[in-house]
Amino acid sequence: MARGDSTKLADRNRKKLREPENYRVILLNDNYTTMDFVVEILISIFQKKIEEANRIMLDVHRKGQGLVGLYPWDIAQTRTEQVHAEAAKKGFPLRCIVEQA
Repeated sequence: MARGDSTKLADRNRKKLREPENYRVILLNDNYTTMDFVVEILISIFQKKIEEANRIMLDVHRKGQGLVGLYPWDIAQTRTEQVHAEAAKKGFPLRCIVEQA
């Protein structure tokens, strides 16, 4: 096999890599979870700064939901599960959903 032939073969077999799809993580409002707990979750699980955590918390409170961020599927799912686990420990019904962006 000539050297040029192996290069053509390698090029043909190379798969195109692409960025992973992102998913929206959204916190949903309820009538029981405290605003302080929502801010605490945003800081501890999503590493938000206090100002951004307060802004998202107010969106949740006023609009019924707040966009936390865009993440690859596995990160979005893991953080959603962490939110549900922490909320359950504290006795809050806080819910978090994942949507395709």
